[in-house]
Amino acid sequence: MGKTIRQLSEELRLSKQAINQRINSINGFRSEHTYKVKNHLEIDNQGVKLLANFDKKKRQERQQNQQDKNDKDKNIDNILLKQLDVKDQQISNLQQALDQQQKLQIATVAENHRLKEHVQKLSGLLEPPSATQQQQPNDKDDTLSNSDNTSHRKDKNDKQNGNKVDEYRNRKKKVSKSKTNNGWWHFWN
Repeated sequence: MGKTIRQLSEELRLSKQAINQRINSINGFRSEHTYKVKNHLEIDNQGVKLLANFDKKKRQERQQNQQDKNDKDKNIDNILLKQLDVKDQQISNLQQALDQQQKLQIATVAENHRLKEHVQKLSGLLEPPSATQQQQPNDKDDTLSNSDNTSHRKDKNDKQNGNKVDEYRNRKKKVSKSKTNNGWWHFWN
């Protein structure tokens, strides 16, 4: 024999509203565990057990949800830690490559300096000092370095461009003067 909602509320020390809320929150509870006797609703023994253990079941569900959330957080943490390790390794590799490049650049600069000194020594051995002094004034344009040649060419180009600009300005002035003269002359005619 089952129990009424009133009997169950007294037994579980809950209000009738709390019992009704529990009944409504369990899917299919009314159709499976309740029946009508005269004008009141009764709950069978299996339904009574379900309602009595309702808090335990909810607590277990909450604990399971919390455990699932913790597991998910741990997985995310592990993934992030692995990604950080990969990034640290990449940064370390890039730092090593940068250090090697800097060392190579220093070695290249030192080698260039030694070669330049060697070339200067060799050029001093090949040409006697008197011949070098005579050739310097004659071959001034030939002995200019690339940067000197480019700056020399640039100066020439600048002068030519300046001349072209001046010619353009002069033509423009002539055209504007002739227009103003024609306009003025036209006015008096």
